[in-house]
Amino acid sequence: MSHSQDTLLEFPCAFPLKIMGRAHDDLAQTVLAIVSRHAPDFAGETMEMRASSGGNYLSLTCTVRATSKAQLDALYRELSAHPLIKVVL
Repeated sequence: MSHSQDTLLEFPCAFPLKIMGRAHDDLAQTVLAIVSRHAPDFAGETMEMRASSGGNYLSLTCTVRATSKAQLDALYRELSAHPLIKVVL
């Protein structure tokens, strides 16, 4: 396992990403496409979806096998830049 100075994570590791966006037909597909680009071994069927009480927002949880901080940074950047996505935790 590698350990770098700028992160407390040890890679590879299971890393849950929580993604919130407007409830939209394309949101889950969009998130899946972006996550799969950065984590090709991500299993789409493991994505958890939860609608907000008002039904206006969706919360998606994707647990990826993170291999580096650079991979996670790139994933956060691409997810955060998408117009359908409001918050990435």
